[in-house]
Amino acid sequence: MRRRLLLSALALCVGVLLSLARFSSAQSQARPVAQGTGGAVASVDAAATQVGIDVLRSGGNAVDAAVATAAALGVTEPFSAGVGGGGFMLVYQPDTQSVVSLDGREEAPASATPDLFRDPDSALGEPLPFFPNRISSGLSVGVPGTPLNWATAVERYGTMSLAELLQPAIALAEKGFTVDETFAEQIAANQERFSAFETTRSLYLPDDKPPAVGSQFVNPELAKTYRLLAEQGANAFYRGEIGEAIAQTVQNPPVVSDPPFSVWPGRLTTNDLDRYEVRVRPAIETDYRDYTIYGMGLPSSGGITVAQTLNLLSDYDLLTLDRAEALSRVIEAERLAFADRNAYIGDPEYVDVPVDGLLSIDYAEERRQELPLTVPADESSYQAPVGNPLPYQQDPSPSLEAPPVLVETKATEGISTTHLTVVDRDGMVVSYTLTIESTGGSGMVVPGYGFILNNELTDFDLENPHPNVPESGKRPRSSMSPTILFSSEGEIIAFGSPGGSTIITTAVGITVNLVDFRMSLAEAIAAPRLSQRNQGITLVDQNFAETETGQALVESGYQLDATEEIGAATGIVLLPDGTILAAAEPTRRGGGSAQVLDQMPE
Repeated sequence: MRRRLLLSALALCVGVLLSLARFSSAQSQARPVAQGTGGAVASVDAAATQVGIDVLRSGGNAVDAAVATAAALGVTEPFSAGVGGGGFMLVYQPDTQSVVSLDGREEAPASATPDLFRDPDSALGEPLPFFPNRISSGLSVGVPGTPLNWATAVERYGTMSLAELLQPAIALAEKGFTVDETFAEQIAANQERFSAFETTRSLYLPDDKPPAVGSQFVNPELAKTYRLLAEQGANAFYRGEIGEAIAQTVQNPPVVSDPPFSVWPGRLTTNDLDRYEVRVRPAIETDYRDYTIYGMGLPSSGGITVAQTLNLLSDYDLLTLDRAEALSRVIEAERLAFADRNAYIGDPEYVDVPVDGLLSIDYAEERRQELPLTVPADESSYQAPVGNPLPYQQDPSPSLEAPPVLVETKATEGISTTHLTVVDRDGMVVSYTLTIESTGGSGMVVPGYGFILNNELTDFDLENPHPNVPESGKRPRSSMSPTILFSSEGEIIAFGSPGGSTIITTAVGITVNLVDFRMSLAEAIAAPRLSQRNQGITLVDQNFAETETGQALVESGYQLDATEEIGAATGIVLLPDGTILAAAEPTRRGGGSAQVLDQMPE
């Protein structure tokens, strides 16, 4: 065993050196689709994907490659994810034919109360403005879960050490990478927020402007953080000097002398970091057509809401319907599922969520009767009513004796985040979504350590009572939806996406594209998206409103609100014969990167 580990470490070190030579060419030659055998990685970034491929090539398994890829994304995609945030990982283990989920969601400090974001200077107790005060404050920072999620995943399911897997990211942070348009644009979009903090301004706004596209970006302080994690393990983060620096940053934000807005300190402490735990939970399971689908359970609403939406659609043959009519069924199913999601779902350690009732086929049949066959009158202001899944619980929770009233959806979840997908030569699959919430998180770089802290606590609802209000040690409801499908013919498909609460509708859309509309994975990811979150108007991207189908929906009464992009998905298909198709976005966020270990000749 010792000899094998030494050989794998040596192989990975050689891989790191080769990777550094490949990073710049990988960035310029990123491809969104790859087909082959032996293993595959798909992410939003070519350099990160290359890191994962190198880990697979050196003998690591899918979990090893996922952790190494995620660490690299913390360097090249620091405004979407990193050690200052959290995430959810689904792992399929072929030897036991089981799917487990790792909950590395950020957690509220012990001091959190339902009035966490109330302005103490307001006579009426009004909440702080969402932008910029709530999202750019110490109040918004939850205890990060990502470092312990990596350590837990590697210890339980990996074959290599965390120290080995961090080496490529350390090298990438020290040697640097080429700034692309997305990186520069994300800094420019957050320039006012970033300029409020000394450390963030120094790192990301040299000469008070974003780094030039094509320039080389290095982050030696992040390399230092990764090196500490490699040498000391997760304790360096949760019980060591990094944790102390995090608590100090939250309690005393590193603001400039004359900040452009008021920055509120938080009360996260080293004790909060010391208490943090990763939860290993069973995945949510449902059947749809000839597929078994696994998703993320609580405190994410992703797997449950995706499953409920698909249950509502299961009685319709969408392929035989006119495409506009089929999509109208999808829109209305999403609207109903989101009504329930918004009313019932929260951290299961604080809330009795009626999961069995929400996922009941009999409940879906009852709710399906409420699906309108025509567009609701005045769709722009229409909200579907909350259903009552409680009679479909085997053991109804005493705290939920009656359905709640309609809860208004607030589109405040961060649309950033990132997703990566990995499969290895043995058929182990990882679908992993990780985040720091808003693009750029809280905007605060921890002094001396080079990473941005999350603003995940803004995912809590402010109206009390509600299952998702802030509480001591509670995890805010998430929408992250890493997904794995198993077909009756032995095909395995894994995918996921960023996008705040649109993550759920993106997962629904990709599933419907694959299963009902018979698209390939690459087509399902590239296709225009629509998103209905019980908010009246339906969000669409990729100029969908101008297509023939989009126009048919508009003519039938739907109000389609165009946006530049919804999500940035990646995914992998593993066929029974071992053939792999890996796919990422061709255009969204500048396009993603998919690679296979052994490329098939074109």
